[in-house]
Amino acid sequence: MISITYRDRTVQLLPNIYEPAEDSFLLVDALLENIRPGSHVLEVGCGSGIVSVFALERCVSVVATDINPHAVRCARLNGIDAVRTDLFAGIKGTFDMVVFNPPYLPTSEDERVGGWDDLMLDGGMSGRDIISRFVEEVGTHLKTNGQVLLLISSLTGINEVTSLMQDAGMSVEQVAESRHFFEKLVVLKGL
Repeated sequence: MISITYRDRTVQLLPNIYEPAEDSFLLVDALLENIRPGSHVLEVGCGSGIVSVFALERCVSVVATDINPHAVRCARLNGIDAVRTDLFAGIKGTFDMVVFNPPYLPTSEDERVGGWDDLMLDGGMSGRDIISRFVEEVGTHLKTNGQVLLLISSLTGINEVTSLMQDAGMSVEQVAESRHFFEKLVVLKGL
């Protein structure tokens, strides 16, 4: 088993999960800047659970979901209450904050590699397939004045995702960004 450390927290990693990288760390930073003390947080697509590990320090409760059973097992290993589900299926209640690092890479049929890697990376032809479903469903899981933190790539179309969120009734602002060789990663906050 391997582990990874960010800031002062170490998480254990299992095979067949998304290994935390620049995008995960940017989402952690955005979470720490925007979380309100006493919040109830839902992390969708938790992977290793690294974002939820940081959320636990500042909130009342964290629930994490992932469609990948290996990710659910890994998040639980890291002390996170995680359930296996597809986005919000079966999730009851509302939350002060919903956080998501979705599969956002534009992916053609011939770029798919199969297995769990596709679930972690494949955002469909536009990169927005899973993001669109998330944006359509997230509103029913937000408390009044709740907030969404959504990590995306410039490859996904920042303006297009912003429009999706606005069409769903959210006011949107960019709260974090980092530039990399072939893309810019951003975290959008929806209220």
